[in-house]
Amino acid sequence: MKSLIFKIIRYSGLPFFFREFIQKNRVSILLFHNINKKDAEKAFDYITRKYNVISLQKYIDAVQNNTKLPKKALIITFDDGHVSNYNLLPVIKKHQIPVTIFLCASIINTKRHFWFLHEPIASMVEDLKKIPNQLRLKELEKSGFVQEKEYEIREALDKIQLDEMKKWIDFQSHTNYHPILPQCTNAEAADEIIGSKKILENELQLNIHTLSYPNGDYSERDIELAKTAGYICGITVDYGYNTLNTDLFRLKRLSVNDTGDINELAVKASGVWAFLKTRNGRKQPYGFSRVSG
Repeated sequence: MKSLIFKIIRYSGLPFFFREFIQKNRVSILLFHNINKKDAEKAFDYITRKYNVISLQKYIDAVQNNTKLPKKALIITFDDGHVSNYNLLPVIKKHQIPVTIFLCASIINTKRHFWFLHEPIASMVEDLKKIPNQLRLKELEKSGFVQEKEYEIREALDKIQLDEMKKWIDFQSHTNYHPILPQCTNAEAADEIIGSKKILENELQLNIHTLSYPNGDYSERDIELAKTAGYICGITVDYGYNTLNTDLFRLKRLSVNDTGDINELAVKASGVWAFLKTRNGRKQPYGFSRVSG
């Protein structure tokens, strides 16, 4: 039924209207997480045919220098740094497109796991996002999940993969452990925002200038901490598009599907889906899923 709905919306002409008239003079930022290679091939093929893919850095430079960007400019981003992202490298090379992946600095290059993928708390994830960080950690421990624990199976990219990928892919920060920043104390938030930048720069020799707020949640405090740490940009999942006048610490994104359903991608990449489901530009809900390949 859901796939049929996306097909109907796509061929209603709404995505075409949004793309050709609303997105034409704006910059769209797409958010993927854990798409597999086969589906990424289809997704990137569609995106490169319908949009002009630019790098995050090119957009930042345009904002800072007030320079023009191509029509229907679009930026591709991934959150978290899932190990399966490594399999996308051949597809990215083939299409010669810039991609930014936001890394959880204390999970990559370890066998620590993403807390929101812990199976025993799958039904509780959304509720856990709404409570203070220390309480969330205690609830996770009750279910057998420990933030610093190393597991048998690796969920995130390791240094060997990152070193190979960074020749083609821009890596930026997604904090250390993916907490909900507004639920953190001042000290916790500072460690997540400032500490992750230091880890990525010192251990991976990366130039870290952008922070993706975990789950898209942020507060004025978090923005100030990011500025203090030396970031020049912050990315949300607030619905909408960006211009040369958009606040660089409140960049908007469109959450898209980690599947090969092109009808769904067309609807979500255009912003139609978020427009229909979101009011007042508030944060869009999105889910996490495991994939293989």
